[in-house]
Amino acid sequence: MNYKLWIDGKWEDTKGGSIMSVEDPTTGKEIAEVIDASREDVDRAVQAAKRAFYDGRWSKIAPGERSKIIWKLADLLETNAEALAKVESENTGKPYAFVSLGGDIPFAVDNLRFFAGAARDTHGSHAGEFMPGYTSMYRREPVGVVGQIAPWNYPLMMAAWKIGPALAAGCTIVLKPAPGTPLTTLMFAELIKQAGIPDGVVNVISGGNDAGQALVEHPDVRMISLTGSTGTGKKIMKTAADTLKRVHLELGGKAPFIVFDDASPELVAAKASLAAIMNTGQDCTAATRLYVEKSKVKVMQEAVVEAMKAIKVGLPFEDGVQMGPLISGIQRERVAGFVDRAKAQGAKILTGGGVPKGFDKGYYYEPTVISGVQQDWEIVQQEVFGPVVTVQEFTDEMDAISKGNDVLYGLAASVFTNDIGRAMRISSALEFGTVWINDHLPLTSETPHGGFKQSGFGKDLSAEAIGDYQITKHVMIAQG
Repeated sequence: MNYKLWIDGKWEDTKGGSIMSVEDPTTGKEIAEVIDASREDVDRAVQAAKRAFYDGRWSKIAPGERSKIIWKLADLLETNAEALAKVESENTGKPYAFVSLGGDIPFAVDNLRFFAGAARDTHGSHAGEFMPGYTSMYRREPVGVVGQIAPWNYPLMMAAWKIGPALAAGCTIVLKPAPGTPLTTLMFAELIKQAGIPDGVVNVISGGNDAGQALVEHPDVRMISLTGSTGTGKKIMKTAADTLKRVHLELGGKAPFIVFDDASPELVAAKASLAAIMNTGQDCTAATRLYVEKSKVKVMQEAVVEAMKAIKVGLPFEDGVQMGPLISGIQRERVAGFVDRAKAQGAKILTGGGVPKGFDKGYYYEPTVISGVQQDWEIVQQEVFGPVVTVQEFTDEMDAISKGNDVLYGLAASVFTNDIGRAMRISSALEFGTVWINDHLPLTSETPHGGFKQSGFGKDLSAEAIGDYQITKHVMIAQG
């Protein structure tokens, strides 16, 4: 299957770009070819978005009309969910029933419906007299042309997370999916046209780092939204400084999973194992650091190990599969490198730590639990992005907070306890954008998602996300 670029409401061939191969991570074989967009391609997409913004075909229509169209887009996504989920699983290795069809696509549909409603929200709009003889009004206006760079771990869902609030705000978009997982986002482009979104409002270009760099550098792009690694986020901030673009960054994570002695071992095992292996651990909110109160380390550790051993690893379309392969051979080497280096430092591999038996094809890696690690080790401090969790102990609340906060990241964390006062104290002290109590992973379209520290800034999901794509204008009228 060959895909072109979606520019100004139609499929376009490249001008000066090349062709990239897209593979199935369960086999390593090619399943499609896409365009690696050139700088000229990027400029064509940006100019289409710029024309669409300034002629008002989207930014100037009534919010109620925008809302209706975004809702129709959600309906079309829901209608085509099975076909899109099938391609998503082929392109990423995600379990079809468990993740693609059972989680990612329904959540993307819900996101779009939420933002369809939020497009009509008048919260924060007001007028008043703040100086004698003058009336002031606040207008919330769209930023303009937005460049959006989506990740490979949740291709279509993250495209919806980005497109929804930008469209609700009245912006126009150039969206670049990750080079290895562009297929469903390119398929989604035609649904955008079917929904009635005017040509040029949403453009989708495939490509690698050069295309992304061209998008970030482009002087007509007013804002860049990235979901990706902290390293990429830093590079984008530096580049964006040259044109003083806004940047919206949802970056890496290293989530602590803090367990007190009154928590249920069965609950902890079920939640920790799921949160560690969901999407093969390729999730910036994944549970990666299990901290257990000293008196219960042995029992909690044993429960988690047994739960991880019970995870069903397999092909995406097999019944009951909970975990598929990592996205690429490079990613598996990276994950294995973290584990091997920890082992060399003296860590103990309680389960996993290698390629599962019977999976000589594709990029599979076992659900892995590691103990005997130190707080300053690489395996504890850096994002592995694989189905790997470390286990450590803590002595009291202050020790738990200290260890939980002791990383560069601040995206998500969880606390397991039956003491509500303790839960409130710990959640207040943890420096993370989301803190779950007695659970880990669930998100809703209504609730903001974004990080502290080097996990970035700006919010996905919720009404706060729309605000990130708008600028407040003050209009002051002399009454005389």
